[in-house]
Amino acid sequence: MPEFADAHGVVIVYDVHPADRPRAVVQLLHGVGEHAGRYGALVAALVADGYTVYADDHRGHGRTGMRQHGGDATRLGRLGRGGHRAAVEAVRMLSERIRTDHSDLPLILLGHSWGSFLAQILVNQHPELYDAVILSGSALRTPGSLNAGDLNAAWKAKGATGTEWLSSDHEIGKAFLDDPLTTSVPLLKLFGPLDAARLYGRPARNLPDIPALLMVGRDDSVGGPRSVHRLADAYRTRSGLTDVTTLVYPEARHEIFNERNQAEVRADLLAWLSPRFPARA
Repeated sequence: MPEFADAHGVVIVYDVHPADRPRAVVQLLHGVGEHAGRYGALVAALVADGYTVYADDHRGHGRTGMRQHGGDATRLGRLGRGGHRAAVEAVRMLSERIRTDHSDLPLILLGHSWGSFLAQILVNQHPELYDAVILSGSALRTPGSLNAGDLNAAWKAKGATGTEWLSSDHEIGKAFLDDPLTTSVPLLKLFGPLDAARLYGRPARNLPDIPALLMVGRDDSVGGPRSVHRLADAYRTRSGLTDVTTLVYPEARHEIFNERNQAEVRADLLAWLSPRFPARA
């Protein structure tokens, strides 16, 4: 598997899934406490439709985290030296590598959950790198719009595992708990208060006019439709984006790519991408 060392010497592990005659590259950013390997069905659908996919395990997470923490799975999710700023910078470094390796192709940033917050920050800081942004399970990154409390509060019941907020398919929560490369430790405890506060922010003013797709489950406890609609409005009014689409999925929770209607979600994503990034002749 390919890898590179970040500015602090942490080795970032990533995967490349090449498409035949690619129309664009999708850089996939996973959420907190998980890893890129949980997105197999999404990656397969993108590759089959002509998108080469790059997906790293972020700092402290998955294979990167296991190497970083000397194989100690109890430390998964902890970002290490440099903290959240270093995690953002490592993702930017991979974006730069993609741009170098695929200079003739558009680069689409697709982030889920914490990955969507990383994507928002990167589009603010380095908008010239990206030709579109897709945010799943996201939120406007302000107090009151981003839930900093118990994400499983709505599903408290006898026998609850604490992962019900992820998906209405309980097998997804079970698989998450059984996965040796995930952790269910809350973000605030993993990151600490200072780095957790660095998640807050708003879309930058006067960004380049790239297309944006915001996808959210109606029952998503991280932000939910109200927060995502606020985010879409901020992209239109603050950032000046003219092509902003919001899709809300009834009955769906946080991980829409792992929901019971995941095939519909993938189909919607591909349908949105296709006219903006036409297949090569």
